[in-house]
Amino acid sequence: MLNRLEMLRIFCTAAEAASFKEAAIRLGISPQAVTRAVRELEELTGELLFHRNTRRNHITEFGEQLAERGRRAVGEMDALFQSNRRPVDEELQGTVRITTPSSLGRTFLTPALATLGLRYPGLRLDVRLSDQIADVVDEQIDIGVRVGFFRDSRFVARRAGQIRFHVAAAPSLVALTGGPKRLQDLDTLPVTGLIDRKSGRPWAWYFKDGQQWAPRDPVFSTGDTDAELAAVLSGLAYGQLATPMVSPYLQSGQLVSVLDHLAPDPWGLYVFRPQRSPVPARIRLVFDHLVQTIAAIPDMGSSGIA
Repeated sequence: MLNRLEMLRIFCTAAEAASFKEAAIRLGISPQAVTRAVRELEELTGELLFHRNTRRNHITEFGEQLAERGRRAVGEMDALFQSNRRPVDEELQGTVRITTPSSLGRTFLTPALATLGLRYPGLRLDVRLSDQIADVVDEQIDIGVRVGFFRDSRFVARRAGQIRFHVAAAPSLVALTGGPKRLQDLDTLPVTGLIDRKSGRPWAWYFKDGQQWAPRDPVFSTGDTDAELAAVLSGLAYGQLATPMVSPYLQSGQLVSVLDHLAPDPWGLYVFRPQRSPVPARIRLVFDHLVQTIAAIPDMGSSGIA
């Protein structure tokens, strides 16, 4: 059961937003949490607050009246704590340390963070691009972006999007080799190997129903995803590449995707931060900005999550 002030705060945000999903993004919580808060408030008031259908939610007349009164109540409560707080400009000053996968960070997140830095000159953004999973505690990271699966109670994590994977190659290489039809066919084809720097071995490739395939004798090995992409684009080898890297080249025809019938389920794309309280305003600002940035990326954002 939520406390009544938090319930009212969530409802007021939902009343202003186009959807519960948009309200959730603004608040940094899940859409399910917004739905739950609205239902609890409806039970508490004994009134319907939204007319719901499969396409969107429409606020009721009673809901509009309650939202108007609720905004005043929430505003007055917040004002009680403002006198002892630093000015907003001061709260948004200082360093925020961020770790993100290299290609995703370079292509999408760094430009978005630069835009945020221009808007808030007091921010100092320390961005670490790495495909290795950082130890955010030891490295004193404030915010991380991770691809895969996230179940760690030490962190606050938001699934902001998803990543799909494609086995891709240049059309010239597919024409030369005939292209793989089965997983076993990869054993006879030139492939790339993306090196796990901790083990020194290539990462496994992932496929449908939990199947994996390990590159045994890659013709091109590297620890950098952009170098791997360059090798695939050159026609040297097949590689398993993530959506944000490969999508423009699939659309242009510079690459083709093979073994699509064996493609793995999408992996989650998470923005996370250590479970600390209170959360400085500058960290909350950057966290929310990263979530919104990822959610808006075509073919990868939260709109594509079932």
